[in-house]
Amino acid sequence: MTQAPAPSRKDRRRHDREIIALAVPAFGALVAEPLFVLVDSAIVGHLGTPQLAGLAVAAALLTTAVSIFVFLAYATTAAVARRVGAGDPKAAIRQGVDGIWLAILLGAGVVALTLPSAPWLIGLFGASDTAAPYAITYLRISSLGIPAMLVVLAATGVLRGLQDTRTPLYVAIGGFGANAALNVALVYGAGLGIAGSAWGTVIAQCAMAAVYLVVVVRGARRHGASLRPDAAGIRASAQAGAPLLVRTLSLRAVLLIATAVAARLGDTEIAAHQIILSLWSLTAFALDAIAIAGQAIIGRFLGAGDTVGAREICRRMVQWGIASGVLLGALIVLTRPLFIPLFTGDPAVRDTLLPALLVVAATQPVAGIVFVWDGVLMGAGDGPYLARAMLVTLAVFAPVALLVPRLGGGLTALWWTMGMMMAVRLLTLWLRTRSGRWLVTGATR
Repeated sequence: MTQAPAPSRKDRRRHDREIIALAVPAFGALVAEPLFVLVDSAIVGHLGTPQLAGLAVAAALLTTAVSIFVFLAYATTAAVARRVGAGDPKAAIRQGVDGIWLAILLGAGVVALTLPSAPWLIGLFGASDTAAPYAITYLRISSLGIPAMLVVLAATGVLRGLQDTRTPLYVAIGGFGANAALNVALVYGAGLGIAGSAWGTVIAQCAMAAVYLVVVVRGARRHGASLRPDAAGIRASAQAGAPLLVRTLSLRAVLLIATAVAARLGDTEIAAHQIILSLWSLTAFALDAIAIAGQAIIGRFLGAGDTVGAREICRRMVQWGIASGVLLGALIVLTRPLFIPLFTGDPAVRDTLLPALLVVAATQPVAGIVFVWDGVLMGAGDGPYLARAMLVTLAVFAPVALLVPRLGGGLTALWWTMGMMMAVRLLTLWLRTRSGRWLVTGATR
């Protein structure tokens, strides 16, 4: 395989500007979304412990349900970006519209399943008799906003594919503000309690979806793209997203297994694990922002038939991923005396937490590369390979993680297995990017 010439300093600066222009707003939008649950928790927490416990269970179910369908954003980003690169904005918008229709259909299906099964789902999570009624109320009302949440995912993918990450940032900030104001007004002003919190979130999500739809409709009209549902297009969107669904489910399985193992280790270990997992998720948002930039840029380059440019930007984003990982790892180490007391005052939890936290810090550069290559292959539409690679990773991780308690390992050993999991992902992704088989050009893959 012929080695591409090294990019000039001017090219590197151009790549850097493009990565920053897409990644920074994407990071802001990613961070804004979890704040919805944080605001709900802060407001509902003042109603009482049973209400907060009910919210925790229902929110976990909703977050899981929505995260499963994140492929709506990923697959749409790649497909739209390819058509943008190919110089066909009409087809790009049409592809995005198909993704939005798929989101509406999936959302309606989830609502139809959730409403009657809410008591069973809450019971499955073991909610107490006092918390269960509140959890059921919150889940049933909030589930009405799932179609809007999925439309937001798909429409975000459309705009990212169009190389626009600023609009999703503005919408996310507006949605966060509206959610906070509505929660206060409905929970306390209208006296609706936990139901008011749920309705506030539903209204905010629907408003966000409406803003996105206005933006997409305007783009469709400007380029003469049809807004009607097209069965073939919706089916193609589903087929493109299916492998990414498998990838996401496999990754969720890894996290669930790690939490289950931590729970077996004891109360101190699971408490420390939850703190570390929260921090790990926060660093993932920063690294995922670079991956999102990769999805949009790589898709555009390949759509334009520019494999040299795709390789150059991939190489530059890997450098960004490594640098970001080193920076995040250093921040974790240097700021640990400041943030650990915010999470716990228990000396036993702190002692258990610290060595495992250092493992997380040490593996951040690996995570930086993994996130970048993950985004590059998503942008290339290489979903089937990502699905297979994540299944292999799960198959390696699961037995090793389950052996940790049997071999007398603690939380630090568990997080070393998480580091091993990232190393396996690194290997599988390196093999693919090195092979060049992901460099498939054209408006469609």
